[in-house]
Amino acid sequence: MGFVRTTPPRPVDVAAVFPELAPSARPAIRLHPRAGSPSVRDSSVGGPLLWPAEEPWPHCEARHPGTGRCESPAEIRLERRRLARLHRDPGGPHYTPEESQIHERNAATFMARLDAGPPWPAESPVPMLPVAQLYVRDVPLLRPPGQADVLQVLWCPYDHEPDAKPATALFWRSAADVGGVLAVPPDPYEADWDGYVPEPCLLAPEAITEYPNSLDLSPELRLALRDRNRWRDAGVDMDGSKSFSPDADSSYKDGSYDGGMYEDGPEWFYDSHLADAPGWKVGGWPPWGRTDPSPRFCAVCDVQMVPLLTIASFEWDSGTRGWAPYEDRADAHAAGHRADRNPAQPTRVEVGSTDNMQLYVCPTSPEHPHTDLIQ
Repeated sequence: MGFVRTTPPRPVDVAAVFPELAPSARPAIRLHPRAGSPSVRDSSVGGPLLWPAEEPWPHCEARHPGTGRCESPAEIRLERRRLARLHRDPGGPHYTPEESQIHERNAATFMARLDAGPPWPAESPVPMLPVAQLYVRDVPLLRPPGQADVLQVLWCPYDHEPDAKPATALFWRSAADVGGVLAVPPDPYEADWDGYVPEPCLLAPEAITEYPNSLDLSPELRLALRDRNRWRDAGVDMDGSKSFSPDADSSYKDGSYDGGMYEDGPEWFYDSHLADAPGWKVGGWPPWGRTDPSPRFCAVCDVQMVPLLTIASFEWDSGTRGWAPYEDRADAHAAGHRADRNPAQPTRVEVGSTDNMQLYVCPTSPEHPHTDLIQ
């Protein structure tokens, strides 16, 4: 890939402090999406897909009453670019000639649809939007069926009942089998929410090891995590009176980590800084917290499903800035981020209440239907 992102070491080797956690370690790959111009041959978020020209583009067949906001993905992206330009050049024109032309063209298209009358989105299939394309060469943790070597994830940019979230679709394919590529996929009529329209991002995949959220642990192990003496023996002072600095560049200092005192509690410290990583990732452990653990079971063979992809609203937040890569540390700690240029949200995706959408697949057969969950 074209750039690198490196997760700082954790403030303590948790498996050394709690050897009983070691069997729960899972591999994960942090994707580290960052704004870019991916091609169909790249792994990406929100980028173009290697989609065969002769294959129909996927559409969502559910009802889509929509919000009535009537903003297309093209209009949403145009407004983002315009706001970013105005931030760079506050004295610039409200609309450039090119932006005005695109805006007028989008408005004309919208009026033409109004004049044409039904079918409205509620009565017609909606073209799905690309969310992610992952090549196995970049994300070897993927386990595709047969000779497939690329995973494509799309969603419908409308809320769907009963959980008010986008409907998702997964496609596995072999890149070598794709001849002509679909040049201009169809675009949805509108999007329910700006956060359902991903911005094109390149990826910098990084392999890490994750441990389960404390909610996934046994009662006995959760009780062990609350034993402050075991943490103190490892050099972590939960009372905040002693510093912990594993290296000269560490942001762990003065008994705190990114503004959160260890005294907030051992479980908080474990969940925020040692267990599952925030952000877009493949594999790993679920980021529980919105609900208690809720295992997913395959609708075909009833086996417990495993996490495939986490679609994250943010790469980090105020409680998890320690997971920010070294290369993004200055941005992660800068103050006053605007929503249209937040370095923790390069994809501009936002699901739930700034939550994560996790896709699950059957470990027995990736061809069985997947499922998803907002956390």
